[in-house]
Amino acid sequence: MTFDQRKAAKEFAERWKDKGYEKGQSQKFWLDLLHNVLGVQNEGEFIDFEETVHIDKTTGFIDGYIPSTKVLIEQKSIDKDLRKPIKQSDGSLLNPFQQAKKYIMELPVSKHPRWVITCNFKSFLVYDMNNPNSEPEEILLKDLGKEYYRLIFIVDSKNEHIKKEEELSFKAGELVGILYDAFSKQYIDINNEQSQKDLNELCVRLVFCLYAEDAGLFGRKNLFHDYLAKYEDLGLMRQNLIKLFKVLDTPLDKRDPYIDEELNEFPFVNGGLFSNENIEIPLFTEEIRTTLLAKAADEFDWSEISPTIFGAVFESTLNPETRRAGGMHYTSIENIHKVIDPLFLNDLRNRLNEAESYKNTKTRNEKLREFQNYISSLKFLDPACGSGNFLTETYLSLRRLENEAISYSMKIDDKSSFISFDFEEDSVKSIKVSIQQFYGIEINDFAVKVAKTALWIAEAQMWSETRKILSKQDLLTDFLPLEKYENIIEGNALKIEWNDVLSKNNCNYIMGNPPFIGGMYMSSNQKNDIRKIFGGVNGEGEFDYVTAWYKKACNYIINSKIRVAFVSTNSICQGEQVTSFWRHLLENYNIEIIFAYNTFIWNSEANEKAKVHCVIVGFANKNVESTKLLFSEANVYKKCQNINPYLIDGPTYFITPHSDPICNVPKMRFGSMPRDGGGFVLTPEEKNEIIAKYPYASQWIKPYVGAVEFLNNKERYCLWLKDADPYEISQCPPIVERIEKVREFRRNSKAEGTRKFAATPTLFCQIAQPNSDYIIVPKTSSGKRRYLPIGFMDKDTIASDLVFLIPDADLYEFGVISSNVHMAWMRLVAGRLKSDYRYSKDIVYNDFVWPNATYEQKEQIKKTAQMILNARNKYSKASLSDLYGDKMYLYTDLLKAHQENDKAVMNAYGFNWKSMTEAECIAELMKLYNKVSENKSN
Repeated sequence: MTFDQRKAAKEFAERWKDKGYEKGQSQKFWLDLLHNVLGVQNEGEFIDFEETVHIDKTTGFIDGYIPSTKVLIEQKSIDKDLRKPIKQSDGSLLNPFQQAKKYIMELPVSKHPRWVITCNFKSFLVYDMNNPNSEPEEILLKDLGKEYYRLIFIVDSKNEHIKKEEELSFKAGELVGILYDAFSKQYIDINNEQSQKDLNELCVRLVFCLYAEDAGLFGRKNLFHDYLAKYEDLGLMRQNLIKLFKVLDTPLDKRDPYIDEELNEFPFVNGGLFSNENIEIPLFTEEIRTTLLAKAADEFDWSEISPTIFGAVFESTLNPETRRAGGMHYTSIENIHKVIDPLFLNDLRNRLNEAESYKNTKTRNEKLREFQNYISSLKFLDPACGSGNFLTETYLSLRRLENEAISYSMKIDDKSSFISFDFEEDSVKSIKVSIQQFYGIEINDFAVKVAKTALWIAEAQMWSETRKILSKQDLLTDFLPLEKYENIIEGNALKIEWNDVLSKNNCNYIMGNPPFIGGMYMSSNQKNDIRKIFGGVNGEGEFDYVTAWYKKACNYIINSKIRVAFVSTNSICQGEQVTSFWRHLLENYNIEIIFAYNTFIWNSEANEKAKVHCVIVGFANKNVESTKLLFSEANVYKKCQNINPYLIDGPTYFITPHSDPICNVPKMRFGSMPRDGGGFVLTPEEKNEIIAKYPYASQWIKPYVGAVEFLNNKERYCLWLKDADPYEISQCPPIVERIEKVREFRRNSKAEGTRKFAATPTLFCQIAQPNSDYIIVPKTSSGKRRYLPIGFMDKDTIASDLVFLIPDADLYEFGVISSNVHMAWMRLVAGRLKSDYRYSKDIVYNDFVWPNATYEQKEQIKKTAQMILNARNKYSKASLSDLYGDKMYLYTDLLKAHQENDKAVMNAYGFNWKSMTEAECIAELMKLYNKVSENKSN
């Protein structure tokens, strides 16, 4: 953000200090903030005030609502405590957030807010409605001068320049894709590995030439286009391109003195980009000529692409299967900044702000020079750099800071004459930040070439920006020849010694998004990488591939002040992997988490978007001073004493799986596993067909339920032949036929454990059906649900292995595990499949600490549990997926029943249901878990 915005925020805070009458000044406050701090031009049209909502028989007014970003504002006077209840007109007591939620219930779904802000003029509490039970983030008016960026989510933070860059970059990627495909058809054997590499290099060179022409690096406009278009003969066009590549690699003083004048106009590029004279260039076609000259050169301006985005889009020209096998995902600028801003960029911005704040020109310029020297001394390593997104965007960010320092140094105060920035006669030397500060490791050769090219393009763009500041027209032409850049190494980062790429003594920051590949999807080579890196650590077979980069980084940063931040699949901070993976790191290395982002969707910027549910984890050695920050999706953060591996603010505890519950409660078990090849399972039609011909077979056909059937009211049946008379079975041909199908399936299985069950083809492989009614819990359920749907089943309904069951359980157990307390625990420790919950018997249920409830408290929980069941029964046409989906708010009596149940369960724990946040609840549950675990071990 700019210095002016910071200044405007500070002035706003001063202007509104100690002011704040709700009705008289609320609208003025928000209009002032939107216009003068957040830059909204038509602020009166941007925000709606005093929208009416009808609640029961009364009318309420929403203080503020911003439709474009879905922000709802509940404003109070300066004397009101935002966390305490306030008496409403109907006599009820609600805090401002509860009041806002009451309004939301009356709004159409299309207007449900993404964010709720409660404000009393001196404090903003920001609630993330994707996680409405989480603790709000607080931003104080007095701190707005330095924390204004935390309110950027209120407006559309993606400005028009960024949008234009994105559109141009996507279009550029499409053009490269067309060229790539057209050239690939012309190779004699495109499946040849060397031919593929040559095609990649050819595309990289063409992209650089197209960019260099439009950006002015080649001098005369249309020089590249006119040279290639000189002859219509396609063979000559190919020969001219080969000649051009050789000329671009030849210094002016070493060129043939008889060279064509048109060729000699081209500058010497160097940098190694054109040094390989032996790349295979195939015959041209009319499609290639048209695409290259008309679509790419004539009709498109390459000078305004974003090298950060384009690098990723460029790489999308690779075969999609190759991309997926490599575990690569492409990165938006916004998401890159979620890593680099808290890792180092926010600190650098603060350093520059401090340098700019000196009023004396000479002192200010000295401080700005110190700042420039400091940022030019930093070294960055991305050990899975792909197409160079992180390196490129970091370079651009540092150069923008440097340009601001240069620009600000040229300002004068009222008492000084102009004092320059001590520019040397050669203005190029005024630029200190260099691409030589950036190092990478990447396994894909094409990605390496793209990364280097992206950095060269970024360098050219920033030199152009500096030229405008200095009014030096010659600066851009001085850009060539390229400086040789060999800091990005091709190879497997898990086998390369990182110190050989960049000595840890020179490194300051490590960053990136290593491959996202789960344990079950890794290749044998990748599994070997994990084994070699971890050397037999318990549970390593389930580790995500990304964990190997954490381990390598921990070894690399020993006894250093290097800070690290990686994007990772959220699985490394959930479920059993936390205990095995993070315990190993924290117990064997002197590290701590210094900042983190909780789960959010990491979107690709490539055409085939790869949506992955990710976290960002920043860490360093404990001797590195840092303020620990925990971020929500919108860059709103809270300061923490400690961030534990579950990415919550609290002590570090490890939840260890237990085979039995740690409390005295009914045991949970798996459902029954058929391993039948479909032989036992029947559709309703198949069931009816068998019973119509063989009525006595009905005794062996039972309702069959898994997670899908339970949640969606789907009807399915199975053959349950436990204790059945073999002779009677033999008299029913369709059942005998199905038994034979099961036997053949098991006999032909590759798994020895399955083959042995061919001897008992009438039975499920694993039988866990209880002799009593039971509670059923689906193994997987949507992560968007506020409550995990569970229910009761009778003993004659066969539960599959896709659900858990709790025999001998009653309404009390149902009420507790249906509560928001248990939901909070599950969200913390359960694994995830994408964003879906993966309920676990050993770590979610068995490790859950139950309340020490009195008889009266248990009776109250039973009562509220029955209220939940009664509310469900009112809607016989609705499935549990309907009732607990994104329209749960429509079923107000069910929601109210759950809320009453939440209160009853929280009372049993001694928790304050009126004020406790989910984060506070989790912290208390972890303390209880630790206490119970210690007692059991003693």
